[in-house]
Amino acid sequence: MWCCSGEEDVPEWLAKELPAPERRDRLPPPAQQEKSVSLWSIIKECVGKDLTRICLPVYFNEPLSALQRIAEDLEYSELLDTAATFPAGSEERMLYVAAFAVSGYSSTAGRTSKPFNPLLGETYEIVHPEKGLRAIVEKVVHHPTVLAAYGEGRGWKFAGDADVKSKFWGRSIELTPIGLLTLSFQDGDCIGMLKQVVSSINNLIIGKIYVDHGGTMRIHSSANGLVCKLKFREQGVLRMREAHEVRGHLELPTGEKMVKPLLFGKWDEAMYAEMPDNTQSLLWQKSEPPPDPTRYNLTKWAIQLNEITPGLEEKLAPTDCRLRPDQHHLELGQYDQANAEKLRLETKQRAARKAAERGDPIRPRWFTRVEGAEPGKQQAYVYHGGYFEARDAGHWPGVRDIFGATDPPASPTSPHAH
Repeated sequence: MWCCSGEEDVPEWLAKELPAPERRDRLPPPAQQEKSVSLWSIIKECVGKDLTRICLPVYFNEPLSALQRIAEDLEYSELLDTAATFPAGSEERMLYVAAFAVSGYSSTAGRTSKPFNPLLGETYEIVHPEKGLRAIVEKVVHHPTVLAAYGEGRGWKFAGDADVKSKFWGRSIELTPIGLLTLSFQDGDCIGMLKQVVSSINNLIIGKIYVDHGGTMRIHSSANGLVCKLKFREQGVLRMREAHEVRGHLELPTGEKMVKPLLFGKWDEAMYAEMPDNTQSLLWQKSEPPPDPTRYNLTKWAIQLNEITPGLEEKLAPTDCRLRPDQHHLELGQYDQANAEKLRLETKQRAARKAAERGDPIRPRWFTRVEGAEPGKQQAYVYHGGYFEARDAGHWPGVRDIFGATDPPASPTSPHAH
């Protein structure tokens, strides 16, 4: 069912979630004093390797999953709500979709900790009535790590899958995404976003660690073939004024570049459009930081993503990463318990994969593989439905136990207590 921005036509799922719960603006104070561990001492032997295959202590993690990092891209979903109010194939719709595409990078500023690599079959749901938004993300492939997502908002839906290749190059970590995000609007317009922007974490050995993005993103409308190209400029010693700069333009289906409108701004600040009449419009601006971002430098939105609000625990799928014990202990600053649980879960997952190799392979629960689809060109996994119906029924058939106790048993501290 489509979500509608009009108050007179509130969809059934949204009506059941109202009134919206109060949400926190900070993480719990850490229960333990954090230990000082040298990242270089652990990963110096891993130059050129895929970091998703390297087991690191939780001291280098942030209390969020890579699944929740996908949900972070929806922080400024109101930009898509606005885009939905413009005609299919219009320049205005493309400009707001482009601003939304850039806004997803704003939360990465100062974020140098690693998100948890989800277990195979791990999920994350976001049901946010304030935004008229709901979505489900699932880890569908372990190696390489592939995450699939589906969601719906006010007048639009989205679907996508992503495989992020990570390499350690000594002084930096490079993250290269392979995937496609498709936005479907109620009027039939489909906009595909091909993310080819490479992210990097720099100065790991000497100097101040910083995050940067460089490359080109291509956005394409099915309504009339209109294309937007966004160029992210990497920071350089001789180009400090251009740090974080993003510039974009529109192209006609013939490949002809339009003189205006033009897009300009910075991925960690704001995006503007310069229109044909030479006026400038603010499309998007980054929200103010929270009162206590902690050492993780989380945004207000990110701080809320791992929260279990009153009544939510009874609705969550057993595979939801908010129920993952090691991630929960890290959020509470219980580092010893978090490390013990991380080791237990990794051991449990390896055993499950070996058992699957001897029998039936582990298949995604909420998404289906599209045979012959090429990542980055087509959706490789599509949502086949059923998640939100299972949520309403409180019954989760076919869902595996991925967090359950093994021998030795988990810490007695409940991962559900908030």
